[in-house]
Amino acid sequence: MLTRSLIAGLALTFLSGSSFAATEITWWHAMGGELGKKLDEIVAKYNASQDEYKVTAVYKGSYPETMTAAIAAFRAKQQPDIVQVFEVGTGTMMAAKGAIYPVYQLMKDTGATFDPKAFLSAVVGYYTDADGNMLSMPFNSSTPILYYNKDVFKKAGLDPEQPPKTWEDVESYSKKIMSSGAAKCGFTTGWISWVQLENFSAWHNKPIGTLQNGIGGMDAELTVNGDLQVRHWTNLKKWQDEGLFQYGGPAGGNDAPPKFYSQECAIYMNSSASRAGVIANSKDFEVGFGMLPYYSDVQGAPQNSIIGGATLWVLKGHDEAEYKGVADFFSFLSSPEVQADWHQYSGYLPITEAAYKLGQEQGYYAKNPGSDVAIKQITLNPPTDNSKGLRFGNYVQIRDVIDEEFQNLLAGQKSPKDALDSVVTRGNKLIADFRAANG
Repeated sequence: MLTRSLIAGLALTFLSGSSFAATEITWWHAMGGELGKKLDEIVAKYNASQDEYKVTAVYKGSYPETMTAAIAAFRAKQQPDIVQVFEVGTGTMMAAKGAIYPVYQLMKDTGATFDPKAFLSAVVGYYTDADGNMLSMPFNSSTPILYYNKDVFKKAGLDPEQPPKTWEDVESYSKKIMSSGAAKCGFTTGWISWVQLENFSAWHNKPIGTLQNGIGGMDAELTVNGDLQVRHWTNLKKWQDEGLFQYGGPAGGNDAPPKFYSQECAIYMNSSASRAGVIANSKDFEVGFGMLPYYSDVQGAPQNSIIGGATLWVLKGHDEAEYKGVADFFSFLSSPEVQADWHQYSGYLPITEAAYKLGQEQGYYAKNPGSDVAIKQITLNPPTDNSKGLRFGNYVQIRDVIDEEFQNLLAGQKSPKDALDSVVTRGNKLIADFRAANG
């Protein structure tokens, strides 16, 4: 038989639990491994900082898998509050009319503290509409940089403190490295599409498509078969044939990192977010860091590189309390302390000027030479219509086309011009299909 005091205690417990239950917010993401653990740590820190909201982070697989899962969940009316979507999914998300709650509108509606000018322009430009309104919240933004083996440079008689600045340098250094026997290969790269076409074009202030690389509207078309892009792919094919360059595979180029870690290739181009992995796997030699190379005879180069990584999109269909929680969480995520910590741990860019300044004040860049190369590179010049980013429908599939045509080039099945012409023809067909489905 329950005593009166026990009944009162149970009632009090029930009432306090129901009165003060935290509002649940769900975040679907694509961060696995060590990055996923760090993300969980950030979420736990937020949840401990207040008791009004509880964020639950759920790993949903790769970037494409996460985006596909969110779209399917929205159709089934089981969508999360927040979903992490990689940069090339921006066009797809923007076209999902009625599904997206734009971040600028969310922050305004909830009265949250929000200053879009506090963010790095090269980061937010990718995720703003034609009027400059921020559509999603930047979280993990990266840009490709150049890594090199200082020990191999010394063996080859090169200055270990001087990374190659131009593609002419990359070629001459690679020849010297190989002829001296310091390494078997000059350079390799991850992400042919992202590094050697999209960023290559932006770095030289050349367009890859019409209408500001698609940012200006859905009627945009690809133009990646320009003279400079053809010249570069011609050189990559020549350098591959000569052994100076070794292809690292499609998409992220899973074969590229081991070529650098094993000291087979002396130079390696990949994401700034690869920094932690590069350092962890290069215990036997000293790593140097540099900006992407450029062709010295191209006017306007170097310009600025463009970002990769992902942003956080807010999905419609939830109540006002949840959206207030999302806005509060976004304010926490973009705070200087959280961003500086995430940036310094991961190698992703600090998304705000304040986070970068905090890192400087903490002495992080002085203690970790090369850790600010990506920031300097992406902010080298104010972004132009050619270097703000890109936004095309079906771009995930277009990147597959780029990989296929590059492999056709290396196999000798197509000339550089024919391969890039095929990218444009096949890519524009995919864009047209997307426009027809979402116009």
